[in-house]
Amino acid sequence: MATKTKKVQTRIDERETFVSLQKNFADTEENVHEKLKVLYELQKADNDIEKILQLRGELPFEVKALEDDVAAIEAKIAQTEALIDGYAANVESSRADIVDLDGQIAGYKSQLENIANSREYDSIQKELENLDLLRQIAEKNIRETQAASAEKKESLEDLGRRLEIRREDLRIKQEELDGIVDSTAERENELRARRDALAAKIDERTISAYDRIRASVHNHMAVVSVYNEDSCGGCFNTITPQKLVDIASGRKLIICEHCGRIIVNPDID
Repeated sequence: MATKTKKVQTRIDERETFVSLQKNFADTEENVHEKLKVLYELQKADNDIEKILQLRGELPFEVKALEDDVAAIEAKIAQTEALIDGYAANVESSRADIVDLDGQIAGYKSQLENIANSREYDSIQKELENLDLLRQIAEKNIRETQAASAEKKESLEDLGRRLEIRREDLRIKQEELDGIVDSTAERENELRARRDALAAKIDERTISAYDRIRASVHNHMAVVSVYNEDSCGGCFNTITPQKLVDIASGRKLIICEHCGRIIVNPDID
């Protein structure tokens, strides 16, 4: 019994175009006309999906920008609150230092009542001067920290107002977008299901080239029909008479030599 030879799948080249697939089309057992029809229907489904997406306009981008803005403000608020908490801890620490310093100062002052000589007196006075200086520094730190904290609290209030405005803007835009999405969801789901079913009928190399061409052209048309009986429906350049005959036959994969799109008979469906 003869062993059936398994066809080796060619690795997909991400730079592949329809031109490089012409021989692949001719060599396959599938009917070229049917493959062209499937590609044409796939393009129509993608066009219809794109029309639905266009109804949303700039709303998805506006919603995303507002979401990013809200997240940035919330992060700034959290950072500011952390700073304010840090300032409060710093003030409490300085106040604790002052209490400690006052205790030491009181202790040294009580020692002045029982000094034995001038040398001991001078030593205690020096310690008192140092402790008083540290106390002044702690008090200054409290004043400066409280001032910085008050400034941050004002900033926090401003951030809170900005956040409230941005959240309201986001709510309005999101509701507007959700309304459009909801009204077109059923149709979009039908189209995407049809698109997936059509794509499943095409080999991976062809789909890869199709998606690449769609992404590279401004109108996202990878498969076009003849325009005005003698021109490419993608770039509107004139098609040679022989290629027009081949397109009409539906038995060959015809590629526009100017834009690289597949050109099909307008009556293919």
